[in-house]
Amino acid sequence: MPTVSAHVAQTLAHHIDHVFGVMGNGNAYFLDALERTTDVTFTAVRHEAGAVVAADAYHRAGGGIAAASTTYGAGFTNTLTALAEAVQAHVPLVLVIGDEPTSGPRPWDVDQIALAAAVGARTYTVGRADAAATTVIAIEHALAYRVPTVLAIPYDVARLDAGPVPVAPQPALPAPLAPAGPFGAAAVTELARTLATAERPLLLAGRGAWNARATTALGRLADVTGAVTASTALGRGVFPRAEYDLGVTGGFGAAGAMDLVRQADVAVVFGASLNQFTMRFGELFAPGTRIVQVDTAPAATHPHVGGFIRGDARVVAEALVREIEGMGAAPSGWRDRVEFAPLRAYDDGAGQAADGRLDPRAVARRIGELLPEDRVVVSDGGHFIGWANMYWPVASPDRMLMVGTAYQSIGLGFPSVPGAAMAKPASTIVLTTGDGGGLMALADLESAVRVAGGRGLAVVWNDRAYGAEVNLYALKGLATGPMLIPEVDFAGLARAVGAEGVIVRELGDLDALARWAGRAPADRPFLLLDCRVSTSVVAPYQEEIIRVNS
Repeated sequence: MPTVSAHVAQTLAHHIDHVFGVMGNGNAYFLDALERTTDVTFTAVRHEAGAVVAADAYHRAGGGIAAASTTYGAGFTNTLTALAEAVQAHVPLVLVIGDEPTSGPRPWDVDQIALAAAVGARTYTVGRADAAATTVIAIEHALAYRVPTVLAIPYDVARLDAGPVPVAPQPALPAPLAPAGPFGAAAVTELARTLATAERPLLLAGRGAWNARATTALGRLADVTGAVTASTALGRGVFPRAEYDLGVTGGFGAAGAMDLVRQADVAVVFGASLNQFTMRFGELFAPGTRIVQVDTAPAATHPHVGGFIRGDARVVAEALVREIEGMGAAPSGWRDRVEFAPLRAYDDGAGQAADGRLDPRAVARRIGELLPEDRVVVSDGGHFIGWANMYWPVASPDRMLMVGTAYQSIGLGFPSVPGAAMAKPASTIVLTTGDGGGLMALADLESAVRVAGGRGLAVVWNDRAYGAEVNLYALKGLATGPMLIPEVDFAGLARAVGAEGVIVRELGDLDALARWAGRAPADRPFLLLDCRVSTSVVAPYQEEIIRVNS
């Protein structure tokens, strides 16, 4: 007869195609059932945090909801940072774990429900009679609230016979949120009139607009209003007409583009939380700009917002288009008077910095010229995140994954690669990571090389330091010793697990990337570029942080 673990595995398989994990005592029967009785693809990673990170990256790269799986105790506690990141980033996934037996905890058990709750994740525990139904509830919760959920299988229940696997109901998901009642309708009408009469309208969209599938509606709204468009770092490429788009706003934005944003008389923000980095610590918009936020959050998320409409980005954008077209209003014409290309330009830097090491801006620019066009960029956290965001454009929000920034963590880079690679099997996966975060995630360098193969490329910004800390705290006079890292040969580490490793000390060394990109993925190995860059060049977004902290 099928076991409880089989009930979980087979029910999960109706909704999830991929599971990433590390086998242990607590999940052995689940993984056995997954392998023997389902068509779900299981991808092994080498650290439990990497299992959650890979499932997270799989979703962000457009693969849908995935699952991670680890054992109980230490296996579970190893996932907590990655689980917290997924909670903060609103990423739905299911973490299938072993748990203490129903008879009570053993010396190596901890209160996993409390630990998951502490980082914002809800736990569902299966029993012998309800394993299939509980599995559906966990999936439903993850999708409805856009959060990770934990699905726990008690150790003494995992292998019990549970009878035939029942047909579980489909997850019940809420419809897209529309502005409610007469007040909501009036707010949409008022905003439509404001946009119809605006002289310099701006539309700004974030990841929430992409999740709402609002691209077509937002493109139409930009056309009928003549608005200039821009995006957050997580929403890049959401607007369909790049010729009228300023690119990324906030600290990653080009200086000229950010100057134009401050000229807007009306700015409507769709599906973006307007955090301090996007808002440039309050200086993104001019004081005279009327800012209206459209979001599914209960209320406006920044004090500079003057109007708020609670609703799905696509639903509200479509309603605004209908209202404005009904008014017969002409587009503002603002975007037709703007020359966009110079505004989107960044400082390319010099070949080398004053200390003789490479200027990361020049390295980033050259890498951007050589990367395959069909690419997904996955980013660890750290000072270096500015370089990929500024110099490596991507086609859509599911092609720039910043795993770690929501929770302000580092060390989640390498396991992001397998998740993205499984979600985008035809694309090149490009990891950008630092030496500090790279060392934290080193166990899953092997996973990245094994899963991505010749479609994978890692750029390690090796500045022999925790760069953000050097920039923020060395300037304050704090001791620099704890901020420094002995220079590590990442190229050698990459070669040890079957990749091609190249040390980049001058721009000419990047010719190795040109040669690699010119070969078919099947004929090349994973490539790691160990870029020896200077700590003396500070990213613009970090300069803003330094200014605020000073």
